[in-house]
Amino acid sequence: MEFELSEEHNLIRETARRIAEAELLPRAAHTDKEGLFPREQMKLLAENGFLTMLVPEDFGGTNAGSVGYSLALTEIARACGSTAVTMAVTNMVADAINAFGNDEQKRKWIPKIATGEMSCAAFSLSEPGSGSDAASLKATAVKDGDDYIINGEKCWVTSGDQAGLILVMAKTDTSQRSRGISTFLVEPGTPGFTVGRHEEKMGLRGSSTVSLSFQDARVPATHRLGPEGIGFKIAMRALDGGRIGIASQALGIHQSCLENSRKYSLDRKQFSKPLADFQATQFKIADMATAYDASRMLILKAATRKDAGLPFTQEASMAKLFATEAANQAALEAIQIHGGYGYTDEFPVERHLRDVRVTTIYEGTSEIQRLVIAREALGQGK
Repeated sequence: MEFELSEEHNLIRETARRIAEAELLPRAAHTDKEGLFPREQMKLLAENGFLTMLVPEDFGGTNAGSVGYSLALTEIARACGSTAVTMAVTNMVADAINAFGNDEQKRKWIPKIATGEMSCAAFSLSEPGSGSDAASLKATAVKDGDDYIINGEKCWVTSGDQAGLILVMAKTDTSQRSRGISTFLVEPGTPGFTVGRHEEKMGLRGSSTVSLSFQDARVPATHRLGPEGIGFKIAMRALDGGRIGIASQALGIHQSCLENSRKYSLDRKQFSKPLADFQATQFKIADMATAYDASRMLILKAATRKDAGLPFTQEASMAKLFATEAANQAALEAIQIHGGYGYTDEFPVERHLRDVRVTTIYEGTSEIQRLVIAREALGQGK
C-alpha cells in the first residue's frame, strides 16, 4: 500500500493549511462566539477551488479527487469547524450534480458554486419524523404539466438559509418507500418555499442550521436531478461520499486537539515539572496520536477507493464511525489535559469539544454506521 502523498496532494494540503492558518484560525473563535455565517471564508475557499473539488474541470471543478478533498477539508476543520462543514456540504451537492445531472444542469449550477457566485449549497433529506429512517420521508412532489408541486417540511438543513441551491428529496410515488423518492434542485425565492426556524446549537455555531417549508412550491421539471424514483440512490451515494467529508472534518478537529494538548502539556508545569513528564498525560497523548493515525488511514482508504471507482460504502462508514468517535474522545482528553483552562474559551479545545460532538450524529449516526458496516460485512449490502 502506498503511504506517500503525491506532489499534487501535498500542494493541495499545503495550500489549505496556509489559508486555514492565515485566514480561518484568527476568525474561528469570533465566528463561533457570535454565530456568524463564514461568508468571507467561503469566498476565499471558492477563489482557491475548494468548493467543487470532486468535479471535472469541464464543468468548473478542480478535479482534485476524494483524497485531495479529504486533505483540504482536514486542514480547514483544524482551524474552523463551522467553515469546514459548510465546505463539506457544498462539495457534496456539487458532486451529486456532477454524478446525476445532465449537461445543462451541470453548466447552470456548478460554475456558480465554483466561483462563489452562490456562497454555498445545501442538502435536504431529514424531516421532523424522518431521520435515520430516511425512506419514510413524507414530503411529496406531484407532476403538474412542466412543473412539480412540492409540499412538506424539512429539518436540520445545513446552510439552508444561505444556500444558492438546495438538493431536496421528495416522494413522487407515495405507494413506494425508497423507490418512490426523487431529487429536486430548488433555488431560493421559489414561490411556496420558505425558511423556518434557525437552530441554536451547542457547537458549529457559525454553520447555519434551519428548517424548510414547502407549500405548493412550484419547481420546473427541468430541475429534477436524474429520473423519477432514484432520489434515494442519489441521497445514499451522496451520503457515502459525505461520510468521507465528515470523517475528515473530525480528523482536523482531532489534529488540533492533539497539537494543542502537546503544546500545553510541554508548557504547563505542576509539581516543578511539565505535565508532559507525567505518565498519565503521556498515555493520553499516545492514545490520541494512535487514534489520529488510524483514522487518517481509514479515511484515505475510503477516499482512494472512491477515486478509483471502486465500491466504498463500507470503507466510508468505517472511516466515519472510527474517526468521529476517536475525535470526540480526543476532545475530551484535550479538555482533561488543559484542566480548568480547558473548560474556558481561553483555549480552542473547548470549542473543539462542542464542534466535534455532532460528527457522530449527522450524515448517519454511529449506530447507523455500524448497521451499514455489518450489512456489508455479512454480504447483505446488495
